[in-house]
Amino acid sequence: QEQLVQSGGGLVQAGGSLRLSCSASETQRVITILGWYRQAPGKSRELVASITSGGSTNYADSVKGRFTISRDDVGNTVYLQMNRLTPEDTADYYCKAYHYRYHEVWGQGTLVTVSS
Repeated sequence: QEQLVQSGGGLVQAGGSLRLSCSASETQRVITILGWYRQAPGKSRELVASITSGGSTNYADSVKGRFTISRDDVGNTVYLQMNRLTPEDTADYYCKAYHYRYHEVWGQGTLVTVSS
């Protein structure tokens, strides 16, 4: 069984919106979702948005004002609302979490493609 399950990727036109979700198979005491990363073709994986257990958030400069990260504590799910998407946002998006035993786990990834 996957420890983190992602959904919400797809193809969207520039200016459109998508919402990604990352759902943990265990409670937050076992798996704490830390944030979202993305990796474009030929580039390294970069941090897009992070969220603490207390709800504090931080964003990469390239997405500030357009992306919003949020957490549903009841379902141990973290979302990434992406608005006003541009072709430069095209990438594979991954959520990352801390696991009490394995320390670092990643979601399976989801492709976001923004057409111009």
